[in-house]
Formats: sequence, C-alpha cells, structure tokens
Amino acid sequence: MPHRAAAAAARPRTFDRARTRGVGARGNLPRMFARHALVPLALAATLALAAGGCARERAPAAPGARVLAAGLQGDPLLEPAGPEAIARVIRAGGAPVTVVNVWATWCGPCREEFPAMLDVVRAHPDVRLVLVSADFPEQAPEAKTFLARHGVSGTTWLKDGADQAFIDTVDRRWSGALPATLVLDAKGKTAAFWEGAADAKRFEAAIDAARRNHP
Repeated sequence: MPHRAAAAAARPRTFDRARTRGVGARGNLPRMFARHALVPLALAATLALAAGGCARERAPAAPGARVLAAGLQGDPLLEPAGPEAIARVIRAGGAPVTVVNVWATWCGPCREEFPAMLDVVRAHPDVRLVLVSADFPEQAPEAKTFLARHGVSGTTWLKDGADQAFIDTVDRRWSGALPATLVLDAKGKTAAFWEGAADAKRFEAAIDAARRNHP
C-alpha cells in the first residue's frame, strides 16, 4: 500500500551495517533492531589485540569537520576511530556548542537531512561539528565524495570497533538507528539527542537549548 511505503521511508535506518551487504537499495532495512539484537561488525580496521590486552587507540588528529560556504567543493579526510577515540573527540570541547551526527551513505534519511544540518551549522560559525560515518571501510571513497560534494572539509571519523561500545559512547539511549544526533553545550553536557532525520528547525532548537545551558 502506498501509505505504508511512505511510513516506512520516514523511519530511521538501523545501525546494523552487516545487513546492508547484498541489499540493492542501500538503507532499505526491514525493521528497527533493539540494542541487544545488533549484529557485531567484522571490520578490516578493528582495534588490534595485543598479547597483554587491547592496544591503545591512536589519538585523534583533528577536532572535527569544517563546513565551507554553500557551493564550494570540500576536501574531507576520513579517519578510522574506535569508541575511546570518538569519545575523546566528542568531549574535546573548545566550542559553545558541539553537534555530533552519525550517518552513512547507505542510509537514505541520513542523506536527506545532511543539507539542512549543514545549512544550520554554516549559520553558526562557533558551532563545532563532529561527523561520524558508519560506512564500511570499502565505502570510504563514496563517503568522501558525498562529503566533498556537500562542502565538508577537515576530518570525518569512520566508525571502527564493536557496535555496543560505540553506541554507548554516543548516548546510552541510542538504539543504533541512523541518523543519530547528539548536541552538547560548552561543558560537554547533553542538550539534545534524537534518532532519525531532522529538519533545520530541530537543529536550531537544539543549538539554542545548548547555548541557554551556558550563556
């Protein structure tokens, strides 16, 4: 039925990337998964295990992405990062507001909300943007092309490591659905969190709420 198809298209897409392999229309996943049902990912660039335990993650090289003026081509970097590294990036501070967005090129709602999110960030030059891609490593060229086309430069992080640790790093309320957005105030306190695509008004409201926390 047409109304059922429209409702399905509006739902956020699950973070279960393993299910996207072999799917013709990327992001058209059948249903949301509860946190405990997420399938662990086997990535080529996972954290190495040393004989005495987990190897220490390499420190992040940059605080976040830069959004160029509308119409300009970006020159993005895509850096793999595990949960601990991403946590340090998210909480690095240095801005009155930090917007964290987890997205993927195979996620239709992620692609749809991207331009509106960037327009809001452009309107607030003091807002720090942290982009985290949930794409597979072999999809990195496609992700970089997408970012460049939308005028994103600087560093975007490519999710690496175990699903659950990564989910808890972003927000323990997160079910794993994409896109997911976290907005932090100047002291790193969560001002807003949501799953699914948002319009410019929602991003603006979240940024305003974060500013009110620490005027």
